[in-house]
Amino acid sequence: MPTLFDDVTFGDLTLKNRIVMAPLTRNRSPKAVPNDLNVVYYEQRATAGLIVSEGTAITQQGQGYADVPGLYLPEALAGWQKVTDAVHARGGKIVTQLWHVGRISHVSLQPNGGAPVAPSAIAAKSKTYIINEDGTGGFAETSEPRALELSELPGIVEDFRKAARAAVDAGFDGVEIHAANGYLLDQFMKDGANQRTDAYGGSIENRIRLTLEVVDAVAKEISGGRTGIRLSPTTPANDVRDSNPQAVFNAVVEQLASRDLAFIHVIEGATGGPRDHQYEGTSFDYAAFKQAYVAAGGKGAWMVNNGYTAETAKEAVESGKADLVSFGKPFIANPDLVRRIRDGAAWNEINPKTLYGGGAEGYTDYPALDAAE
Repeated sequence: MPTLFDDVTFGDLTLKNRIVMAPLTRNRSPKAVPNDLNVVYYEQRATAGLIVSEGTAITQQGQGYADVPGLYLPEALAGWQKVTDAVHARGGKIVTQLWHVGRISHVSLQPNGGAPVAPSAIAAKSKTYIINEDGTGGFAETSEPRALELSELPGIVEDFRKAARAAVDAGFDGVEIHAANGYLLDQFMKDGANQRTDAYGGSIENRIRLTLEVVDAVAKEISGGRTGIRLSPTTPANDVRDSNPQAVFNAVVEQLASRDLAFIHVIEGATGGPRDHQYEGTSFDYAAFKQAYVAAGGKGAWMVNNGYTAETAKEAVESGKADLVSFGKPFIANPDLVRRIRDGAAWNEINPKTLYGGGAEGYTDYPALDAAE
């Protein structure tokens, strides 16, 4: 059986191990442009088999948090090129996470101070991170969204396509489409946020339509072998829910199976919370979810995420439950997490006060084993 430290090839991606750095919003790219501090941060973590970058907005409309990077400005692409060059110089692989937040935004972040967009005009009981008038950063309630017009949806698909092309041109090895955690594509798929009555609402087939259109456009542009997708069937993140998630997400992966994607990245349970979280009145079987993908002929890597330890990650890969395991917060505090797992070394503790915004403190100053010795 494979181990966490065996190399693996899925699609066009050949990885030196099966430990993945999950996407992590850090709010350290002012004006949506990656900078030299971001270069150091990603370079330090290049021993991961794969890095999935922090969520990266495909347009200003897709921006939901202050000081997160984008893919829609020339200077941002130049900044990302420095990041990808640094990761590759250390023998790493990196894909970017294509992000449209939908309703999880604030008017201060939107073009011309407009309302955020959503499948339906339903406000999320959630918060986002903005820059206050005095220049300090802080959390604020998300703004009331407006429902996207049917005529606008082809433009959303096109924005994802253009962002995927820009990402590959900036040196990324591929992309991960963000369809999780209560952001735009997840909002369309789940009936708690989608109350449309047109071809993108109502039935499961309709609600998953936009996600599949985005997948097809991105895969056609850069190839399915460079394309992955992130899903979170049962997370309550950003005030999202569904009345029958098993049916919805089995249908999604059954459709994705024929698209020959590089990987399916699954957040199990509540993002950053209980792995056994279920929406009230529902149940979800993650093993049956994966089986639906395999039975439909899916051959992409199955990546799991949420609260894995060194031991449970090893067990997941060795048992065949997963092909890859992604770690989020452990990679923040441990730039050399791969070595620490391999050697059975202790993990640095994370400083929660420096997660969002700021500079090098709590970002690039966590010690590696050699520095601590």
